[in-house]
Amino acid sequence: MRVRTIASLSAVPAAAIIAVLVAWRAAIPPAAENLPSAASNSSDGAPFIALPTPRPIASFSFTTGDDAPLTLADFRGRLVLLNLWATWCVPCRKEMPALDRLQARLGGPAFTVIPLSIDHRGRDAVARFYRELGLSSLGIYIDKSANVTYVVNAVGMPTTLLIDADGRELGRVIGPAEWDGAAMLSRLASYLEVRGSDVGAASHTN
Repeated sequence: MRVRTIASLSAVPAAAIIAVLVAWRAAIPPAAENLPSAASNSSDGAPFIALPTPRPIASFSFTTGDDAPLTLADFRGRLVLLNLWATWCVPCRKEMPALDRLQARLGGPAFTVIPLSIDHRGRDAVARFYRELGLSSLGIYIDKSANVTYVVNAVGMPTTLLIDADGRELGRVIGPAEWDGAAMLSRLASYLEVRGSDVGAASHTN
């Protein structure tokens, strides 16, 4: 009789644990679940998840700090690092200085960082944030509607997409990363070299 009582009691937490695991599994967004896995250098933070083939990105609009309208099409021809963030996001605050240094180091005709804020308070909140952190190389870009998070299936903040010169996603990082760390710089350089080779081949054939 005592054995049966103990067994029946021990079954309760086991069932509860199983229920929690099932609920957790069901709550994982499909977009995140279908992304390929990737190894990372722990010193560079969250891993870069490369896609096997570039993925088209649906159109979305945003504005500059001066309220000028933009879309990704305005950046065609460049490798783009699209960083989705917000001033209230603590991990975003952690990685923004690295993004600022990355833009200062690689930013130009071939590459740019677009730190796209989803703050509903708009430019003033972002400009104040930039001043607090001493960010001087990054531009101000805002999507107060936060529609971009649905368009690109972002599962949290920050989410950063690497986008090729044709506006297609090459891969992403979910979480903060050391964007000017050795591993990330090497990866970005490899993409820039590929892009340079494509441009060189096209000019040679012409």
